[in-house]
Amino acid sequence: MTRFAAPIAEQIWDMKYRMKTAEGQPVDATVEDSWRRVARDLARVEADPALWEDRFFSALEDFKFLPAGRILAGAGTGRTVTLFNCFVMGTVPDSMSGIFDMLKEAALTMQQGGGIGYDFSTIRPRGAEVKGVAADASGPLSFMDVWDAMCRTIMSAGSRRGAMMATMRCDHPDVEQFIEAKQDSARLRMFNLSVLITDDFMEAVRADGPWELKFDGRVYRTVQALDLWNRIMKATYDFAEPGVIFIDRINKANNLSYVETIAATNPCGEQPLPPYGACLLGSINLARLVTNPFTDAAELDPEGLDELVRTAVRMMDNVVDASRFPLEAQAEEARNKRRIGLGVTGLADALLMLGLRYGADDAVAQTRRWMKAIARSAYLASVDLAREKGAFPLFDAEKYLASGFMSKMDADVREAIATHGIRNALLTSIAPTGTISLYAGNVSSGIEPVFAYAYTRKVLQKDGSRTEEEVVDYAVQMWRDLKGDAPLPDYFVNAQTLAPRDHVAMQAAAQEWVDSSISKTINCPEDISFDAFKDVYLAAWDLGCKGCTTYRPNAVTGSVLSVSEATEKAPEADKGADVVYLTEPLDRPAALEGATYKLKWPGSEHAIYITINDIVQGTHRRPFEIFINSKNMEHYAWTVALTRMVSAVFRRGGDVSFVVEELKAVFDPRGGAWMSGRYVPSILAAIGGVIERHLIETGFLAGEGLGLKADPQAELMAVGETPRGPACSSCGQYGMRMVEGCMTCPSCGHSKCG
Repeated sequence: MTRFAAPIAEQIWDMKYRMKTAEGQPVDATVEDSWRRVARDLARVEADPALWEDRFFSALEDFKFLPAGRILAGAGTGRTVTLFNCFVMGTVPDSMSGIFDMLKEAALTMQQGGGIGYDFSTIRPRGAEVKGVAADASGPLSFMDVWDAMCRTIMSAGSRRGAMMATMRCDHPDVEQFIEAKQDSARLRMFNLSVLITDDFMEAVRADGPWELKFDGRVYRTVQALDLWNRIMKATYDFAEPGVIFIDRINKANNLSYVETIAATNPCGEQPLPPYGACLLGSINLARLVTNPFTDAAELDPEGLDELVRTAVRMMDNVVDASRFPLEAQAEEARNKRRIGLGVTGLADALLMLGLRYGADDAVAQTRRWMKAIARSAYLASVDLAREKGAFPLFDAEKYLASGFMSKMDADVREAIATHGIRNALLTSIAPTGTISLYAGNVSSGIEPVFAYAYTRKVLQKDGSRTEEEVVDYAVQMWRDLKGDAPLPDYFVNAQTLAPRDHVAMQAAAQEWVDSSISKTINCPEDISFDAFKDVYLAAWDLGCKGCTTYRPNAVTGSVLSVSEATEKAPEADKGADVVYLTEPLDRPAALEGATYKLKWPGSEHAIYITINDIVQGTHRRPFEIFINSKNMEHYAWTVALTRMVSAVFRRGGDVSFVVEELKAVFDPRGGAWMSGRYVPSILAAIGGVIERHLIETGFLAGEGLGLKADPQAELMAVGETPRGPACSSCGQYGMRMVEGCMTCPSCGHSKCG
């Protein structure tokens, strides 16, 4: 029986991927049972299921091939679920009925747990004429608010996912409002935002030339391209959004440019997809393929890699036939093109085992060689499948081979495709692998550098007590097993000690041989200058990346887990501490400062008055109690209950920002209302908005993700160091990191993206 490399790996398997009955009783007794279940289900479409079941099982064994979590959790369970992770939805029509048809499709897709992407550039700008109704358009951002409320509603109904991507072209008249939309800490929390950057725009930026903002042939105004670029950069510098997607580069390199135009990506950006496109993901665990690690003979087994890639391609191709889809249009799109996204994880660990420093020239060159080998094996495997089962239905040899990506493929691969066709239109992608990387023994995630070589995790026991366990990076544990207490060599660098240019170089090297795209976060130091920060994006453009996502910790966005020593060499362990919340509520002083807010809910005869009183500690205010009053007796019972519960939470101290988020996610089945140009799904959500406004105005809440300012009482009660990273909404532990475009918990693997 397989032994998990760490307790956290077994716990993640048990929580996320182990098949259980509706009552929670395990069906999979061991992880081998889970592998066998997946292998059997994906082999059932084969002519010889028994043969391929064993081969698929061998690929899964020892965590060598890691299908995405959807496949691990859903395949072979008999449940009505999709095995695809994320979708780009249909093109949004510029009409009210069409927009709400798209909203319905989004809700149905998210109900099954799929993340979604949309391009909102197709909606006319704010203030444009709406013919026939004597009114002006409200613009795409107003409808994004509706999508955001829908996503909150789906999440409040128990969905595990809530991720959405919104894109907008750099020449849309509302792009400036789009760039600044998430600077409102309460707005569009369910979205990642990215601006679609064209080649013409980048040329205009370089030339400091004019740039027209236009829609449907009409120019609304002209701005300086460099000024608009700087606005994007400043928003990203201060608020970590929006990202940028080099959309023309994506379409020119697309193998399917002759039958589709791409305008959006899935939420984490690794899959640029056409309307109704779906991303099917899996990763080769490079860390498991290195032989003779930490010796002069260390290498990644080339034959083993080739065999594993070929088996993985066949497994993923079978998922297209084995999976269900939320919408028939998604099923048709997937079967017509049979797109898959085979990627890697454990890259940084594999480089360490070869003695290579992440981001150095030799590591960049090695990454490029490995990714080319994977692409070559994947394309040849798909050709073999085409010979056996047929090419994808929309295959056109001449047009397919004329694409930008195929032009750099080896001649023998191109000849094989021309002769026999190819089963899968696109084959490679590098997706977020935070959770499955932990499940595989805490290998480094995707192509990211190692974030922390070791950290301490608090584990809640059944009796309510907490114990500590060390979570060690896979390569570090291997070093310890081989070298004992010998210090880590200098080439063991981590995400905090790397220069941003090292990140970009690695992303560009991998992108050269990835036909889709890459989910990666370029971590920047807090004190990086704005000019140096802008240079990161220009370097990503110059080196051929398809997009760029950065994260710079600051007072607005919050910080992420960081190493405890500002040295070039990462420490052996990176240990944070929990905030100890007050065990006894604060005493009420005789007098408190506060404010009263009037809330008029549409359709209600009487206004609601909300009073929030604060306690002053030192120079800071924090909420202490809330009162809600109205002449409308319909709400009397729940308002009394709400005031008592929320006041009790306030008096316990600590991070109370969750109160706002929970209230704002409440959905009223009778419908919400438009207030101040924004859709609010219920009275309770409106009350949550009032509380949020008060907390921001008093300085208790600030910035992205409702980050807290310093709380003197919590600081006084802290044990050891203060938390270095936000708290996880799933397990409550501190240390959330920005990895591969997603805030990810190192303690339980929870992330918005997976």
